[in-house]
Parts: sequence; structure tokens; C-alpha cells
Amino acid sequence: MTVSTFAELGLAEQLLRALKDAQYDKPTPIQQRAIPLLLDGMDLFGIAQTGTGKTAAFTLPLLQNLDEDGIKAAPRSARALILAPTRELALQISDSIKSYGRYLRMRQAVIMGGVSQRPQIEALRRGVDILVATPGRLLDLVNQRHVDLRHCEYLIIDEADRMLDMGFIRDVRKIVAQLPDERQTLLFSATMPAEVTKLAGDILFEPERVEIAAKTVAVEAIEQHVHHLAKTAKRDHLAKLLEAPELSRVIVFTRTKRGADQVVKRLTRDGIGAEAMHGNKSQNARQRALENFRNGRSRVLVATDIAARGIDVDDVTHVINFELPHEPECYIHRIGRTARAGAAGVAISFCDASERPQLRSIERLIKRSLSVVGQGPMESEALVVEKHAGAKKDKGAAGRLESGAGKRRRRPRRPRRFDRRAA
Repeated sequence: MTVSTFAELGLAEQLLRALKDAQYDKPTPIQQRAIPLLLDGMDLFGIAQTGTGKTAAFTLPLLQNLDEDGIKAAPRSARALILAPTRELALQISDSIKSYGRYLRMRQAVIMGGVSQRPQIEALRRGVDILVATPGRLLDLVNQRHVDLRHCEYLIIDEADRMLDMGFIRDVRKIVAQLPDERQTLLFSATMPAEVTKLAGDILFEPERVEIAAKTVAVEAIEQHVHHLAKTAKRDHLAKLLEAPELSRVIVFTRTKRGADQVVKRLTRDGIGAEAMHGNKSQNARQRALENFRNGRSRVLVATDIAARGIDVDDVTHVINFELPHEPECYIHRIGRTARAGAAGVAISFCDASERPQLRSIERLIKRSLSVVGQGPMESEALVVEKHAGAKKDKGAAGRLESGAGKRRRRPRRPRRFDRRAA
């Protein structure tokens, strides 16, 4: 049965008012399927990429369940814990809680690295209803006994596959071991590597599974093109593309932090407003770069994959893959930064000869070929060989003129609270 309004999902009046204020009218597919299950207290394994509305899918029922429980948080404890892999995603989730919970009396705190822990400790002193945290800083505060997780009755793990990529799965397991068995647990992941599947099996109790096909979202909503060119030509080509005014708000993805800084340096030299966002930047610098991009002070945000998920910026016109990712699923997360909330969007990928295998993997995943702009791969590679040969010939001739010769150089129980509710 298709649900056309949030009221049909059984949400409380205070939440419906907040959704109306946010001009959020129609639930997305994952919200239609997940919210009723979560209101009933079920554990859930959700497979969905960012941009499908999953934050609201878990935030709305969590707020309602906490409000109905009517329990006061103990000092230094949290009634609900949401784990996120990056600081940016943690802050975005916190903003959603503030927005959807504006008519409810809920205390929340955000725990993350890159900033002073003192304000975070102070925020936890009286206890909070919802704690949003990155794993590393949370473990630090748990070990310092500033946080007590023994009373936490709700656990949400967002972007579990990204947790795996960033080496946080062991930290996540240590955190889960601190929680009571009687809890409701949700795990969301965009992909299903073996270790994430094992984690779900270990921490979820008879979970319901909700899956939204990521590749369908990406293929249908976004124009996707590929430009075949030499690696050394990418910076010049990027600068030339950005001369077009229709590329008004652009995210450029690189594989490395150093690569992001180099791209920003080149664009700045050409008078194009650009800022880098990656793991070597302080939290304040990352937030400043994101706000400048969101507010239009910077036209281009150059980022590593830390920004591929959880960055919710409206009206991104183009995503440019300066370098193709090693994992094809990352391509989907990257291009999902554009064409959000029904808007149009364009994804452009640069592909040099060494990246052809990644391109083939991406096209297999999305079950279509990217539209080629300009020269095809064979023409591009032939041109590179020709230019290289010409340069080598000229260099050899110059050398001969100069010297006369060329040179070569454990599983949880169902919470009693939900058993009572079911009865």
C-alpha cells in the first residue's frame, strides 16, 4: 500500500507540525517502509544511500518513542545513541533532530573529534536524550568516565560501510559492548561488505530489512558523462569546464588530500573561488569551507570521499570526479550530492588510461554506459602517445645538436518495553 502523507505513518502531532514547518510533505520510500516498523519497536537493517531520506526515517520514530517513554536521562548518560563515521554527518544528523524535534523537549549533544572535548563533557553532565557521536571521541570520553552508556535503550549506526572503510568497526563493537542488551538497534549501510553483514547479524535481533536500490536513484536522477583525457591534462580541463556559468555550485572529488589541495591551488590561481575539505583540515576549517560553499561564497568545494556522504547542500549543479574512486559504490555516493530533493543534476567524470578498469566497474554497477564527451578512450590515448613521442623526438634532436648524441635518461534480546507495547 502506498502512503502519501506522514500522518498515515502514525507520527505524533508535534512531529507533523515540525515537518510542515520544514515544508516536508511526502514521505520517501524508505520513510514509508521504516517508520511504522520503528514505531513498533523492531530492529532494522536498512540498505540505502544518502539522499533517500534515511535520516528522517530513523530520527522521526526515535523522537516519538523517546517522548512516549517519558523517561528522564541520568547524569552523564544518554537514552539514545547515534553513531556516525564523520563529523559532518554527525552535525547534519544533529541539525535534523533540532528541526524535527522543535516541538518536543529533548536534550541532545554531539560528540566528535577535532574540537575541544570540554564543552562536550559539560553538555553530558546532566544527561541527554539523544547523543550523536563519532566512534573515536566517544570511546575516549567513555574511557575517561565522562559518558555512561549502560542506560542507553536505542542504538542507531549510520553509514556502517563507511565506518568499515575508515577503520571504525572495532571501535563500534567496543561501544556496543557497553550498551544494555535490552535495546532497539538500527543499522544503515549503503553497501553490504561481509564485515558489515556480520556486524548486523551480531547486534540486531530478528531485524526487518528495508532496501532502497542506490543505483536506481543515481541512474534515473542524474545526467552522467565521462571525459577521456590524460592525467596531466585534468587540471587544465577542469579550469576550462568551470568557465561555463551553468557550473554554479560544484563539488570536485579527488582520491587524496594532497590532490585536493593542488586542485584548489590551481583554481584559486585562475580566479575561481574554491576551498578544500579533507581529513587533514581542522574541524573549524572543514565547517568553514562547507558553510562558504553552502552560502555561495565559494563556488567550488574540492573534497576527498569524506564528503561523499552526509553532506546535505542544496542546489549542487554538478559533481566532478577529478579522479575515479577505487570502489564503484563510492561513485554513487559522490554523484548523490547533486540532483537532491527532485532537482536536476549533472555528474562529470575524468578518466585517464589507468582508470579504465574503475570506469568499467562503475558502468557494470549502474548497468549503463556513461555518455562520452569529446574524444573516446582510444583517441585520447593515441593523442597522448603521439604528443609523448613528439616531445621525446624534439628532446632527442636538441640533445644531438648540443652534444652530438641522444641521451636516455553476541546477539541482543527484544526489549521488554516493546513486549509490553505489543501486548
